[in-house]
Amino acid sequence: MQQQSLTSESLLQRCVQRIDQREKDIRAWSHLDIKKALTAARQADETPSDGLLHGIPIGIKDVIDTADMPTSYGSTIYAQHQPIADSYCVAALKQAGAIILGKTATAEFAHTQPPLTRNPHNPEHTPGGSSSGSAAAVADGMVPAALATQTGGSTIRPAAYCGIVGFKPTFGLINTAGVKPVAQSLDTVGLMARSVADIELLMQVLVHPDLCLPTRLAAVPRVAFFKTPYWEKIQKSSQQHLEHMARHLEICGAQVTEIVLSDSFDASYPAQRLVMNYEAARSLLYESVTSPQLMSNALNAQLSIGRNYSLADYQAALNQISAARAELANTLEQYDFILTPAAPGIAPKGINASGESIVNRNWTALGVPCITLPTGSAEGMPIGIQLVGKHHQDMRLLHWARWVMSNWSGKTNPI
Repeated sequence: MQQQSLTSESLLQRCVQRIDQREKDIRAWSHLDIKKALTAARQADETPSDGLLHGIPIGIKDVIDTADMPTSYGSTIYAQHQPIADSYCVAALKQAGAIILGKTATAEFAHTQPPLTRNPHNPEHTPGGSSSGSAAAVADGMVPAALATQTGGSTIRPAAYCGIVGFKPTFGLINTAGVKPVAQSLDTVGLMARSVADIELLMQVLVHPDLCLPTRLAAVPRVAFFKTPYWEKIQKSSQQHLEHMARHLEICGAQVTEIVLSDSFDASYPAQRLVMNYEAARSLLYESVTSPQLMSNALNAQLSIGRNYSLADYQAALNQISAARAELANTLEQYDFILTPAAPGIAPKGINASGESIVNRNWTALGVPCITLPTGSAEGMPIGIQLVGKHHQDMRLLHWARWVMSNWSGKTNPI
């Protein structure tokens, strides 16, 4: 991300040129302030570097509050809504010297109805969601990195569909103050960039400068290969690629073991959906009562489902997630990370839906760190793999993600 020979202004000008060329087709942004960003870039070039992200442009998902830019949460209810304060993560980025280029398009309240954003690899395909604009903007070279969120699969899936690196940290590790809530048990700030190194840099800024790679790691990882209970729903090309990656990592020295988890663990998938809908119905109660006509039919339907769950249903789902979390913790004692699908396949054609999150929801519910890496392609579209790590061992997972990428010689079909 940081390039000593490149000025902040010249980097920003490259981003602006790309936006000028492509935004009318990709529609990654809900708001841009190029004039203000250029002024900030010139100021950054005139002052000594005073932060890890000095002069670096960043995109912000439009469910994250910005004090100097509108934040609409992807909804006409909040058109031109102007928060009075930055979210924690935006304030931290600015403190580290980053330049906020604009707000990236999001699904309505980061939930159901997708924006008009298109996949940069093929505009006839979805970029995924709900962090649609963040994934598309980074993948298309409009910005080096962007903030996302994940409540189901909203960081990992679009990053995989767009062929970039997407990271969902351990739940709660990045403060969510100033992020529009969907489900308080699940909402997580996500990160998108074009390399693992850039994700590590963002983590130092957003978590703590002391965050660093652990010492005394083994030379090669112990890998649990997990096909998920939905393996039959994974596209053949993605199945083959994941199996190929498992064999490749084994050739590189990794100990790869295919694992199967219990029916109790499998219950975490539907439990996540129940918890999300139950909590979203309460997080968005004001909007659904005062302005249901300004909300999509799809979102109104999901909120209605959430309102109809009983407290006993909700508590039972939370108990299922707790049991699955304990099982996963025991399993991960034997492994460094889990290798598993990042999405059911390549990005689907059409932009009226953003794809299925069946291989993401459980990891979000369990609160563990996850990363998708762009390692394959099919039909001219990216395929990502997903690595899942242990609670609060985010930097260890990023270390192994670097190891995977350094040992992977395949072409990832960059734009």
